[in-house]
Amino acid sequence: MNLAVRNIYTIAKREMGGYFTSPVAYVFIVIFLILAGVFTFPLSDFFARNEASLNAFFFWHCWLYLFLVPAVGMRLWSEERRLGTIELLLTMPVTGWQAIVGKFLASWLFLGLALALTFPMVITVNYLGNPDNGVIFCGYLGSFLMAGAYLAVSCLTSAITRSQVVSFILSVVFCLALVMAGWPPLNDMLSQWFSSGVINAVASISVMTHFSQFQRGIIDSGDIVFFLGLIFFCLFTTGVVIRSYRAG
Repeated sequence: MNLAVRNIYTIAKREMGGYFTSPVAYVFIVIFLILAGVFTFPLSDFFARNEASLNAFFFWHCWLYLFLVPAVGMRLWSEERRLGTIELLLTMPVTGWQAIVGKFLASWLFLGLALALTFPMVITVNYLGNPDNGVIFCGYLGSFLMAGAYLAVSCLTSAITRSQVVSFILSVVFCLALVMAGWPPLNDMLSQWFSSGVINAVASISVMTHFSQFQRGIIDSGDIVFFLGLIFFCLFTTGVVIRSYRAG
Protein backbone atom coordinates (compact mmCIF):
# COMPACT_ATOMS: atom_id res chain seq x y z
CA MET A 1 0.00 0.00 0.00
CA ASN A 2 1.62 3.28 -1.09
CA LEU A 3 1.62 6.41 1.04
CA ALA A 4 -1.24 8.15 -0.79
CA VAL A 5 -3.58 5.18 -0.46
CA ARG A 6 -2.58 4.75 3.19
CA ASN A 7 -3.35 8.41 3.93
CA ILE A 8 -6.73 8.20 2.20
CA TYR A 9 -7.55 5.03 4.12
CA THR A 10 -6.56 6.66 7.42
CA ILE A 11 -8.71 9.73 6.77
CA ALA A 12 -11.66 7.58 5.62
CA LYS A 13 -11.36 5.33 8.68
CA ARG A 14 -11.28 8.36 10.97
CA GLU A 15 -14.31 9.88 9.27
CA MET A 16 -16.30 6.66 9.30
CA GLY A 17 -15.53 6.18 12.97
CA GLY A 18 -16.83 9.68 13.62
CA TYR A 19 -20.25 8.69 12.26
CA PHE A 20 -20.70 5.61 14.41
CA THR A 21 -19.33 7.03 17.65
CA SER A 22 -22.33 9.37 17.78
CA PRO A 23 -26.06 8.80 17.33
CA VAL A 24 -25.98 10.68 14.00
CA ALA A 25 -25.38 7.60 11.85
CA TYR A 26 -28.08 5.51 13.50
CA VAL A 27 -30.64 8.33 13.42
CA PHE A 28 -29.93 8.96 9.73
CA ILE A 29 -30.22 5.29 8.78
CA VAL A 30 -33.48 4.86 10.70
CA ILE A 31 -35.00 8.00 9.16
CA PHE A 32 -33.87 6.98 5.68
CA LEU A 33 -35.33 3.49 5.97
CA ILE A 34 -38.63 4.77 7.41
CA LEU A 35 -39.05 7.43 4.71
CA ALA A 36 -38.09 4.98 1.96
CA GLY A 37 -40.72 2.56 3.22
CA VAL A 38 -43.41 5.23 3.57
CA PHE A 39 -42.79 6.67 0.12
CA THR A 40 -42.68 3.23 -1.49
CA PHE A 41 -45.67 1.55 0.11
CA PRO A 42 -48.43 3.87 1.46
CA LEU A 43 -47.75 6.98 -0.66
CA SER A 44 -47.18 5.12 -3.92
CA ASP A 45 -50.00 2.56 -3.47
CA PHE A 46 -47.45 -0.21 -3.95
CA PHE A 47 -49.87 -3.10 -3.50
CA ALA A 48 -52.60 -1.47 -5.60
CA ARG A 49 -50.20 -1.31 -8.56
CA ASN A 50 -50.20 -5.10 -8.71
CA GLU A 51 -46.70 -5.25 -10.17
CA ALA A 52 -43.52 -6.76 -8.78
CA SER A 53 -41.04 -3.92 -9.27
CA LEU A 54 -39.28 -1.24 -7.29
CA ASN A 55 -40.16 1.63 -9.64
CA ALA A 56 -42.06 3.37 -6.84
CA PHE A 57 -39.06 2.95 -4.54
CA PHE A 58 -36.53 4.52 -6.93
CA PHE A 59 -38.94 7.22 -8.14
CA TRP A 60 -38.59 9.11 -4.86
CA HIS A 61 -34.81 8.95 -4.52
CA CYS A 62 -34.13 12.27 -6.30
CA TRP A 63 -36.30 13.98 -3.71
CA LEU A 64 -35.43 11.79 -0.73
CA TYR A 65 -31.71 12.49 -1.08
CA LEU A 66 -32.41 16.20 -1.46
CA PHE A 67 -32.49 16.71 2.31
CA LEU A 68 -30.88 13.56 3.71
CA VAL A 69 -27.58 13.67 1.81
CA PRO A 70 -26.83 17.35 2.65
CA ALA A 71 -27.49 16.42 6.28
CA VAL A 72 -24.64 13.92 6.02
CA GLY A 73 -22.28 16.12 4.03
CA MET A 74 -22.77 19.45 5.78
CA ARG A 75 -20.29 18.59 8.55
CA LEU A 76 -17.43 17.31 6.36
CA TRP A 77 -15.43 20.55 6.33
CA SER A 78 -17.54 23.12 8.17
CA GLU A 79 -17.09 21.17 11.42
CA GLU A 80 -13.32 21.11 10.90
CA ARG A 81 -13.34 24.87 10.39
CA ARG A 82 -15.61 25.56 13.35
CA LEU A 83 -13.46 23.51 15.74
CA GLY A 84 -10.21 24.80 14.28
CA THR A 85 -9.01 21.28 13.50
CA ILE A 86 -8.69 22.03 9.79
CA GLU A 87 -5.37 23.80 10.49
CA LEU A 88 -4.12 20.69 12.29
CA LEU A 89 -5.30 18.45 9.45
CA LEU A 90 -3.59 20.59 6.82
CA THR A 91 -0.28 20.60 8.71
CA MET A 92 -0.17 16.82 8.75
CA PRO A 93 1.77 14.97 6.00
CA VAL A 94 -1.47 14.61 4.03
CA THR A 95 -2.17 16.43 0.79
CA GLY A 96 -5.41 18.33 0.37
CA TRP A 97 -6.78 15.96 -2.25
CA GLN A 98 -6.03 12.93 -0.06
CA ALA A 99 -8.05 14.47 2.79
CA ILE A 100 -10.89 15.37 0.41
CA VAL A 101 -11.04 11.92 -1.18
CA GLY A 102 -10.79 10.18 2.21
CA LYS A 103 -13.63 12.19 3.71
CA PHE A 104 -15.77 11.84 0.61
CA LEU A 105 -15.30 8.08 0.27
CA ALA A 106 -16.16 7.49 3.94
CA SER A 107 -19.40 9.46 3.62
CA TRP A 108 -20.25 7.84 0.28
CA LEU A 109 -19.73 4.37 1.75
CA PHE A 110 -21.94 5.36 4.67
CA LEU A 111 -24.69 6.34 2.24
CA GLY A 112 -24.12 3.10 0.38
CA LEU A 113 -24.59 1.19 3.62
CA ALA A 114 -27.89 2.96 4.28
CA LEU A 115 -29.00 2.13 0.72
CA ALA A 116 -27.93 -1.52 1.09
CA LEU A 117 -30.07 -1.85 4.22
CA THR A 118 -33.16 -1.48 2.03
CA PHE A 119 -32.55 -5.04 0.77
CA PRO A 120 -35.78 -6.30 2.43
CA MET A 121 -37.64 -4.46 -0.33
CA VAL A 122 -35.86 -6.57 -2.94
CA ILE A 123 -36.79 -9.70 -1.00
CA THR A 124 -40.40 -8.48 -0.77
CA VAL A 125 -40.88 -7.96 -4.52
CA ASN A 126 -39.23 -11.29 -5.28
CA TYR A 127 -41.57 -12.97 -2.81
CA LEU A 128 -44.64 -11.30 -4.33
CA GLY A 129 -43.76 -11.92 -7.96
CA ASN A 130 -41.02 -12.28 -10.55
CA PRO A 131 -39.36 -8.89 -10.92
CA ASP A 132 -36.53 -8.10 -13.32
CA ASN A 133 -33.63 -8.10 -10.87
CA GLY A 134 -31.37 -6.66 -13.54
CA VAL A 135 -33.51 -3.51 -13.58
CA ILE A 136 -33.44 -3.42 -9.77
CA PHE A 137 -29.63 -3.68 -9.80
CA CYS A 138 -29.44 -0.79 -12.28
CA GLY A 139 -31.71 1.26 -10.04
CA TYR A 140 -29.45 0.67 -7.04
CA LEU A 141 -26.35 1.52 -9.06
CA GLY A 142 -27.90 4.75 -10.31
CA SER A 143 -29.11 5.63 -6.83
CA PHE A 144 -25.62 5.13 -5.40
CA LEU A 145 -24.08 7.32 -8.08
CA MET A 146 -26.72 10.00 -7.56
CA ALA A 147 -26.10 9.96 -3.80
CA GLY A 148 -22.40 10.48 -4.55
CA ALA A 149 -23.20 13.47 -6.77
CA TYR A 150 -25.36 15.06 -4.07
CA LEU A 151 -22.64 14.36 -1.51
CA ALA A 152 -19.94 15.98 -3.66
CA VAL A 153 -22.07 19.13 -3.88
CA SER A 154 -22.48 19.05 -0.09
CA CYS A 155 -18.72 18.58 0.31
CA LEU A 156 -18.14 21.76 -1.69
CA THR A 157 -20.66 23.84 0.21
CA SER A 158 -19.25 22.54 3.49
CA ALA A 159 -15.79 23.74 2.49
CA ILE A 160 -16.86 27.31 1.77
CA THR A 161 -18.55 27.98 5.13
CA ARG A 162 -17.93 27.17 8.76
CA SER A 163 -21.68 26.99 9.49
CA GLN A 164 -23.31 23.60 9.08
CA VAL A 165 -26.72 25.23 8.72
CA VAL A 166 -25.53 27.45 5.87
CA SER A 167 -23.82 24.47 4.25
CA PHE A 168 -27.03 22.45 4.49
CA ILE A 169 -29.15 25.22 2.94
CA LEU A 170 -26.70 25.82 0.09
CA SER A 171 -26.50 22.08 -0.62
CA VAL A 172 -30.28 21.76 -0.75
CA VAL A 173 -30.55 24.75 -3.10
CA PHE A 174 -27.84 23.51 -5.49
CA CYS A 175 -29.13 19.92 -5.48
CA LEU A 176 -32.69 21.15 -6.01
CA ALA A 177 -31.50 23.07 -9.07
CA LEU A 178 -29.93 19.86 -10.42
CA VAL A 179 -33.24 18.06 -9.93
CA MET A 180 -35.57 20.78 -11.21
CA ALA A 181 -33.57 21.15 -14.44
CA GLY A 182 -35.02 17.82 -15.58
CA TRP A 183 -38.43 17.96 -13.89
CA PRO A 184 -41.06 17.41 -16.62
CA PRO A 185 -43.59 20.01 -15.32
CA LEU A 186 -40.86 22.68 -15.31
CA ASN A 187 -39.69 21.69 -18.78
CA ASP A 188 -43.27 21.91 -20.06
CA MET A 189 -43.56 25.40 -18.65
CA LEU A 190 -40.23 26.53 -20.11
CA SER A 191 -41.17 25.15 -23.53
CA GLN A 192 -43.59 28.07 -23.89
CA TRP A 193 -40.65 30.49 -24.05
CA PHE A 194 -37.63 28.46 -25.14
CA SER A 195 -36.84 26.11 -28.01
CA SER A 196 -36.60 22.36 -27.57
CA GLY A 197 -32.81 22.60 -27.95
CA VAL A 198 -32.56 24.87 -24.92
CA ILE A 199 -34.91 22.63 -22.92
CA ASN A 200 -32.86 19.55 -23.78
CA ALA A 201 -29.64 21.33 -22.87
CA VAL A 202 -31.04 22.28 -19.47
CA ALA A 203 -32.41 18.78 -18.91
CA SER A 204 -29.02 17.26 -19.77
CA ILE A 205 -27.51 18.67 -16.55
CA SER A 206 -30.27 17.22 -14.38
CA VAL A 207 -29.68 14.26 -12.10
CA MET A 208 -33.29 13.27 -12.71
CA THR A 209 -32.70 12.91 -16.45
CA HIS A 210 -29.69 10.65 -16.02
CA PHE A 211 -31.10 8.65 -13.12
CA SER A 212 -34.24 7.84 -15.11
CA GLN A 213 -32.13 5.72 -17.45
CA PHE A 214 -30.98 3.55 -14.57
CA GLN A 215 -34.58 3.25 -13.37
CA ARG A 216 -35.46 1.72 -16.75
CA GLY A 217 -32.62 -0.79 -16.43
CA ILE A 218 -30.32 0.97 -18.90
CA ILE A 219 -26.65 1.45 -18.00
CA ASP A 220 -25.44 4.16 -20.38
CA SER A 221 -21.81 5.24 -20.25
CA GLY A 222 -22.95 8.84 -20.75
CA ASP A 223 -24.98 8.73 -17.54
CA ILE A 224 -22.10 7.22 -15.58
CA VAL A 225 -19.74 9.87 -16.97
CA PHE A 226 -22.21 12.59 -15.97
CA PHE A 227 -22.38 11.50 -12.33
CA LEU A 228 -18.64 10.83 -12.02
CA GLY A 229 -17.88 14.09 -13.82
CA LEU A 230 -20.11 16.03 -11.44
CA ILE A 231 -18.41 14.35 -8.48
CA PHE A 232 -14.95 15.13 -9.86
CA PHE A 233 -15.84 18.77 -10.59
CA CYS A 234 -17.21 19.38 -7.10
CA LEU A 235 -14.28 17.65 -5.39
CA PHE A 236 -11.80 19.52 -7.57
CA THR A 237 -13.45 22.82 -6.66
CA THR A 238 -13.40 21.76 -3.01
CA GLY A 239 -9.65 21.23 -3.40
CA VAL A 240 -9.26 24.77 -4.71
CA VAL A 241 -11.10 26.10 -1.64
CA ILE A 242 -9.06 23.96 0.76
CA ARG A 243 -5.79 25.06 -0.85
CA SER A 244 -6.77 28.67 -0.27
CA TYR A 245 -6.96 27.91 3.48
CA ARG A 246 -3.52 26.29 3.39
CA ALA A 247 -2.11 29.24 1.47
CA GLY A 248 -3.67 31.61 3.98
